[in-house]
Amino acid sequence: MRCFSPDGKEQRDFDFANLTVSPQLQAALAGAFALRVAPKRGLTRLSAVANPFRVSLRFSQYLAQLAWPPTQVEHLAPEHVDGFLASRSLQNSTLYSEAREIKTMLLLVEGIKPELVVKCREPIPKRVRLEENRKQSYSSQEFKRIADAARSDLRNAAKRIRVNRELLTRYRAGELTDPDRRLELLDFVECHGDVPRTIGRDRWTAHREVPMPWVKKFGTVADVVSGAHLTVREATAGVILLGAMTGENPSVLLDTPSTHHRADGFAGGPRTAIVDAIKPRRGRKAYMNLVISQVPDWISIPGEPSELSARDELHTPFGVYALLHELTAASQRVTGSDKLFLAYHVRGRVVGGDGRGLRPLAPAHSWYSTVRWSEEKNLRADPDPRAAAAGEAAEPRILQARLDRIRLTYLELHQVPVAHTEQTLASHYLGRNRGNYAEYRKVVADALAEEVNKARAYGLMATFSEADLKAARTDPSSAARDFGVGSVTLNKLIEGQLDTVMNGCVDNENSPKSPSGHPCRASFMACLDCPCARALPRHLPIQTLVHDTLEARRSEMTPLTWTRRFALPHTQLADLLRQHDNADVAEARDAVTDTDRAIVARFLNRELDLR
Repeated sequence: MRCFSPDGKEQRDFDFANLTVSPQLQAALAGAFALRVAPKRGLTRLSAVANPFRVSLRFSQYLAQLAWPPTQVEHLAPEHVDGFLASRSLQNSTLYSEAREIKTMLLLVEGIKPELVVKCREPIPKRVRLEENRKQSYSSQEFKRIADAARSDLRNAAKRIRVNRELLTRYRAGELTDPDRRLELLDFVECHGDVPRTIGRDRWTAHREVPMPWVKKFGTVADVVSGAHLTVREATAGVILLGAMTGENPSVLLDTPSTHHRADGFAGGPRTAIVDAIKPRRGRKAYMNLVISQVPDWISIPGEPSELSARDELHTPFGVYALLHELTAASQRVTGSDKLFLAYHVRGRVVGGDGRGLRPLAPAHSWYSTVRWSEEKNLRADPDPRAAAAGEAAEPRILQARLDRIRLTYLELHQVPVAHTEQTLASHYLGRNRGNYAEYRKVVADALAEEVNKARAYGLMATFSEADLKAARTDPSSAARDFGVGSVTLNKLIEGQLDTVMNGCVDNENSPKSPSGHPCRASFMACLDCPCARALPRHLPIQTLVHDTLEARRSEMTPLTWTRRFALPHTQLADLLRQHDNADVAEARDAVTDTDRAIVARFLNRELDLR
């Protein structure tokens, strides 16, 4: 079987016979590989096929070198899987992904023993990552340093290309002379994405296309082509800056198209472009729309907004996108590509394109690197706080720009999900981030303390105990006087005619949370500290359910978002429940009905609010 690597360059013979495994195992493992890479198996990119290919090859090699290699599918045993993974761990391989892949492959082999099926369905041990190898976000100053360096590259590129386009326009209109052929060369480069070439005549360049002799006086080919097209470094800066502006996934950024829809309709409002994006690992939900708006990213602008000027178009996602669209327009025309990030590279002609060296940035390519970009920019990281705490002189470190860390930093600074759920944001991204974890915890703790103080200051709604209800039934007039309501209102309250969600309301038209004389339009959550609210024993099951549901939502949201939205009512409900005996609270939890759950679900989803 002839297979190609994801970049299309390397080819190998996937021939199990050369590995001395039996023909029966050859057919079984080859069939499992074919099923693994078949459509609808979750492998949405060509590069994703590389892992099962390598694992199949390595597992076959491992079986072939055993003293007593298995010859039939029935001979495969759990010990073979354990031995293979043990041999791979000694070679410092990516053990977690290989363990998952080989078990997935073996489950596709027909006729394996039940013991092996059980082995393959065992949970994969979680990867243990060393603390120093954990992915961390940048500090806010490092993040700004990276964004400023990227803006500098794009501004220089814009200045150079715009000046040259203006010269070309005047040259083509016959307004300028061209004694040294500089503008003629620029015209050719802009139209063809390359310099004029001829066939070499010496022994080193024979049968090769080389720049014409007169071109060399203007510099290298890369220098000449950069007069009308972006360099690799500038295109990389564009990817980095758009990532800092949007927080999008690296694969989504690199596939950003130049074709778009202007949602603002050129009507004069905030300019907005909508582009089609794809996130392959999401399966059927891979296709999505990316909204790029002219809304300033206030996290990245200078400390004083007055410092912004007309040249700061690169402080909005739309400004970055629009500038890149402008600067790569000629490259798109030459190559016929609709990709936004096109650049010139010296490594020859791109497959399927007309321009020598004009190609889109792509994850599988090794000829561009955000880390190399940051090293060329000589960016410096913040001093190591551990060294400073120990009183040691910290060595200046290179600040390596990486798209995944830029995304993580954006998510931490903005605290909003980007192309994923809020639960994924909390558990997968922020929960594993060790960059500004201590600082983030302090922000959450301060916000939580503020909300708790509010709850204590606002107080709680009045409550009726069982003894109060018994007294109200015995002497309604005295009870009504004690609770500051009329006898008729007290009777309606006891009968449940004034119930809301977690309490009863004794004066709906004179709430401090709405204009006097009008029905209250505040959320039912505001009843927790309202003087018009009264809580009766029958409301306790609903109150416990709301309290427990708010507690459960901690794991579904970021800590800061939960604190801002639910810390106040959660604290108020906790104080309310503490007024009851533990036995009564436990009994109330057991008394919750399906109807109660349905009401609370609608209540917390804000379906009961007046909008």
